[in-house]
Amino acid sequence: MSARGSRPALLVVGLCWLAVLFDGLDMFIYGSVLPHLLETRTFGLTADQAGDLGSYATSGMLVGALVAGTIADRIGRKKLMVSCVILFSLASGLCALADSVTVFGLGRTLAGVGLGGLLPTAISMVSDYAPRGRGAIVIGLLMTAHHAGGILSAYLAKWLIDPVGRRAAFWVCVLLLLFAPVLAKFLPESLSFLVAKGRGEEARALAERYDVEVPAVRTGGAGDPWTNLANLLRGNERIQTLLHWVASFGGLLLVYGVATWLPTLMRAEGYELGSALSFVVVFNLGGIVGMLVAGRAADRFTAPRISALWFALTAAGVFLLSIHMDMTVTMIVVFFTGVFLNSAQTMIYATVSIRSNADNRATAVGWTSGMGRFGAVFGPWLGGRLLASGNGDWGFTAFAIAGLSSMVFIGIAALRSPKHTAADSERELVAAH
Repeated sequence: MSARGSRPALLVVGLCWLAVLFDGLDMFIYGSVLPHLLETRTFGLTADQAGDLGSYATSGMLVGALVAGTIADRIGRKKLMVSCVILFSLASGLCALADSVTVFGLGRTLAGVGLGGLLPTAISMVSDYAPRGRGAIVIGLLMTAHHAGGILSAYLAKWLIDPVGRRAAFWVCVLLLLFAPVLAKFLPESLSFLVAKGRGEEARALAERYDVEVPAVRTGGAGDPWTNLANLLRGNERIQTLLHWVASFGGLLLVYGVATWLPTLMRAEGYELGSALSFVVVFNLGGIVGMLVAGRAADRFTAPRISALWFALTAAGVFLLSIHMDMTVTMIVVFFTGVFLNSAQTMIYATVSIRSNADNRATAVGWTSGMGRFGAVFGPWLGGRLLASGNGDWGFTAFAIAGLSSMVFIGIAALRSPKHTAADSERELVAAH
């Protein structure tokens, strides 16, 4: 075993960062293009259908996230990442070619499967190659790529939609296919996968090359997942588990609802299309800052307290967006809403990881994420229904209420005495986002 070096494997982190950047671009491109689709009545699209289309992608992400671990265990994380890039790139091509809501919806669903599978796999990969004690920082750095993709999606929409049309934005996402062979050639395989498959010599060679440590093989403590789930729903653990699940549902409803509908709702508040897309840029800049700040704040004041406070501040910011304000003030509110919104949800996962038993921590975080994914499906649908019924003004209010509900539930969880600590909890966060 070689001791972990002080430097990260920059090649691995860089390639995974680019993969997650493209993941974010493909995820946010629909929300950036959506105001144009509704204004031009592309496909005869209505607001409620637009909400359904947003939910198709998040439904696909739910499927992708659920099956990613099983597939990665069979074929390896490297091959899965390459496959996910190919899938969501080709799916974007289907969206570019689509002449009906049905075909477009199929494209967004398939893209969601690829997007949902790539992110947890990429986080697992950089976790393997991060220096000892630096995993959380490296993961936070990786997650900034997702928001950078959101920024890129807004600029693509501003540059391409008016002169070329909405198809061009999705054709750009198809070009991401060119990244797949680069990933296949230069990205090494996951060390954890190699060790699990008995390919120890290959794992040791890679560990020496990248100056990292070969992961230890887990021997026990990983019990049957259904038994671990049952343990989460027994006795005093039941209340804590349900609090985390409901908080996660509201948190991801808020995250994906705002990500899908922010430009459209800002247009409904009277802002020009260019300004509405600029809000997407500012919102994601805030998300980058938030990912880098939240972990340090949680280390000092505890994750559940920071999560509750962050959700309260998010709810206040989202509610203020329902009021037409001076442009400068609005930009400031959007920025700080982005700072708090995404990292508030991440702190739920940190809370679950820290407060769970070592033998069922992965199950606890995974199921908290899974329950939250239903909120991710519901959020885009809810925004569409509100706009379709002529209640678009209530969109930001509804999302603010979701933030307040998550604040209440994670706040109650924060008041309950933690039973466990987890210095080794870092890796169990990798499949949660």
